[in-house]
Amino acid sequence: MPIPPYHWWRTVFYLIPAITIYTILLGAASIISSLFDRHGHFAHGCARAWSWLILKTTRVSVRIEGLERLTPGTTYIFVANHQSHYDTPVIFSSLPYQLRIIAKESLARFPVLGWHLKRGGHLFVDRGNPDPSGILARWRALVSEGLSLIIYAEGTRSRDGRVARFKAGSFLLAIQAGLPIVPLAVVGTRGVMPKGRLQTEPGAVQLIVHDPIPAPALDRPTVRDARALAARAHAVVAATVERLQDPTAPI
Repeated sequence: MPIPPYHWWRTVFYLIPAITIYTILLGAASIISSLFDRHGHFAHGCARAWSWLILKTTRVSVRIEGLERLTPGTTYIFVANHQSHYDTPVIFSSLPYQLRIIAKESLARFPVLGWHLKRGGHLFVDRGNPDPSGILARWRALVSEGLSLIIYAEGTRSRDGRVARFKAGSFLLAIQAGLPIVPLAVVGTRGVMPKGRLQTEPGAVQLIVHDPIPAPALDRPTVRDARALAARAHAVVAATVERLQDPTAPI
């Protein structure tokens, strides 16, 4: 049996314990803060600190481009490709916005992390039995407080680095809410920790913020309208990922 490489040992015996400590301490602070901060702003600060610590401990540098394309104070729906568990720390630590995610329902059952997400106002979706009207109502409640959303529109992490087709469901909600879509291209996180591998490595990541795409003003948007908007956002993100991605990154 071959001896695991250095970065496996570093991940298992250093990074995982360190990230566990960050999660417990900052998750607890976030949960306690929810007792007096109903908007979740302090909890989001905890999430940003958690993200920064994870990146620093793993030795991941992030170069962000395109922030000047955004208007401060505007509420956006950020739509990103999904390559790795490290996408979320990269996005949270880099974007100066109050962010909430749409996560699968199973995450709500995780100790500390799930409690933080629920108390911090993040949205959970039961993929087996979605409730579009309920999701839209909660979405609008968040938007009314000036909170922006992050969506991984592929629905799962990519195994080969290619950007899969964007699912239309979230884009239909975006049209109904009348919010601009901001395509985000995350490049390099697959080299840090690809899907299916319990090992992280230091790396350099790029986060490209593209021009916002206004949601079409439609009284009764259809799935076809949502698919057209999803395809437009996908084309922008996929082109950037294909242009910048390292062809030697692990698969």
